Amino acid sequence: MLLSSCFFSCRFHMGNLLKVLTYNELDQGPNFFLDFENAQPTEAETAVWNQVNAVLEEAQAVLAELQSYTGAGQEIREAIQNPGDLQLQEKAWHAVCPLVAKLKRFYEFSLRLENALRSLLEALTSPPYAPTQHLEREQALAKQFAEILHFTLSFDELKMTNPAIQNDFSYYRRTISRNRINNLQLDAESEVNNEMANRMSLFYAEATPMLKTLSNATTKFVSENKTLPIEDTTDCLSTMACVCRVMLETPEYRSRFTNTETLLFCMRVMVGVIILYDHVHPVGAFAKTSKIDMKGCIKVLKDQPSNSTEGLLNALRYTTRHLNDDTTSKQIRALLQ
Repeated sequence: MLLSSCFFSCRFHMGNLLKVLTYNELDQGPNFFLDFENAQPTEAETAVWNQVNAVLEEAQAVLAELQSYTGAGQEIREAIQNPGDLQLQEKAWHAVCPLVAKLKRFYEFSLRLENALRSLLEALTSPPYAPTQHLEREQALAKQFAEILHFTLSFDELKMTNPAIQNDFSYYRRTISRNRINNLQLDAESEVNNEMANRMSLFYAEATPMLKTLSNATTKFVSENKTLPIEDTTDCLSTMACVCRVMLETPEYRSRFTNTETLLFCMRVMVGVIILYDHVHPVGAFAKTSKIDMKGCIKVLKDQPSNSTEGLLNALRYTTRHLNDDTTSKQIRALLQ
């Protein structure tokens, strides 16, 4: 018997999504374990898996580059304080240009990530199977979906704590504008032209740019696939949130993780799918009619050490769309205060 919100088919299927033999009537849904560590693609999944994997292989390098991004703050300060010193102006410019090239690569990666997400959404919501059946049958694709969300929240956490990104890019744009007024052509303009700079500016102006990219992509996917019921997409997201919550709050499943990083991975994925659900579903994730147990999800985050979850709780507070709606209960709002 299916309990409450997940509507997940728990037929035993040879793969890494394992049915639990017993149910707790107090649970919001059936207990099951999605093996984020070991799921491998079946023959039917291979084409999409290979396409998405080519993008995901770049993800760690992007995170490593972002983590080591120190910026050109000192060079910029010296150039601003000494506007008549051409040597300092050149020094700042030459310090900023390679950093802007790096920011361009991050932005271009977000576009490839958007396409990868679209491929996964198409695969995980296509007829004749229901989305929850897809997650059961195509666990390697579900794992890739989770990996995209994990990367997205990791990227955005690093970006939010690094003001040098905005400062460097603002200085770059000011310098370009100033030199354009003076009819000077700078070498870097050929790499980041004005149109690209405008798009990058919109991207980095977002507090959580990668999450915004995925939210927009998911909303666009729903609007463009008018023959596909919106529930097919939102059920896919709500089921993934349920999977993560149950695994996090069930000690016997947490003990199956062989890597301690998988715990944080699971939390990030849960928060990511909640935010996507909240952006795509007409009434969002916080309403009583939502298929996501928000109280349970918030509680499981608060039960973890705060240093590993505060960024995730902030993502729920500040990047969701419906938290402050009248349909959100006072209890849920209080939990996120």
